[in-house]
Amino acid sequence: MITPATEQLHQDAHGLDTRPLAEVAGLLARSQVSAATAVLDALGPICSGATAMAQTIRSGGKLRYLAAGSSGLMAASDALELGGTFSIPSQQIRIHMAGGMPTTADMPGDVEDAVDGLAQEVSDMVANDTLIAVSASGTTPYTVAAAKLARDRGTPVIGIANNAGSQLLQLADHAVLLATPPELISGSTRMGAGTAQKIALNTLSTLMAIELGHIQDGMMINLRADNDKLRARANGIVCQLTGVSPERADDALRAANGNLKCAALVAAGAVSAEDAQKRLAETNGRLRHAMNRLNEDNEHSNLGETK
Repeated sequence: MITPATEQLHQDAHGLDTRPLAEVAGLLARSQVSAATAVLDALGPICSGATAMAQTIRSGGKLRYLAAGSSGLMAASDALELGGTFSIPSQQIRIHMAGGMPTTADMPGDVEDAVDGLAQEVSDMVANDTLIAVSASGTTPYTVAAAKLARDRGTPVIGIANNAGSQLLQLADHAVLLATPPELISGSTRMGAGTAQKIALNTLSTLMAIELGHIQDGMMINLRADNDKLRARANGIVCQLTGVSPERADDALRAANGNLKCAALVAAGAVSAEDAQKRLAETNGRLRHAMNRLNEDNEHSNLGETK
């Protein structure tokens, strides 16, 4: 039987415990860098998976992040950021972690084999949802069983695994193979494999946000400004997009009830927040297109006034 890559011994592991800590630290850091590059070979399925995620959000479906152990922590980390970063509604995000989300430092390992209650856990999963299933081995029973349930219900599956040919990847509609090298600490997939998983997950959700029109010129134009730092960031983004003063940006944000896209249109010359919202609806939430149309309307209006 061939040992999976995630369980093999690293070529530099021999005598690791006898070396100076500084040397081991360098090996650990370089092994993580090497693992991170595995994402570059999976850009195709990452892009198609992100498109599926965007379609799910547009259609009112749910993104279901599902995994066990350290892969579950990587998945949950991405899911928990979507609300504040891109204002994805919390009711459209589900986190399924084998054994439930840990509330202490005790995270049992046996739950990744427990699939008895899984069908009930995802009983409301439907075709316009997307399942993002993560497993370093690609054979975790909890994750594989969920992928099978999703396939039965017509739910698109984004499978993220670190072993080629694994069952999860075979079940996936969007098979993201992260072919990371063996771990310096054999089998400790919270390290290199986990690093690659986090990059892949962050890339998926960021590309989804671009598809939804929530990013423009590298700025988070759909962020949820619910603290002083983010309110200041929202103000700066409106200023950057429109060239208005911080005071004018604040007025626009208040008029738009904190909706950054609407505020940018108000600051740029929309009649009201309601007009701004209508313009965004006409462009499927894409601020750049709405701004271009607003500028064209303003130019035509100015030409009419000079005649």
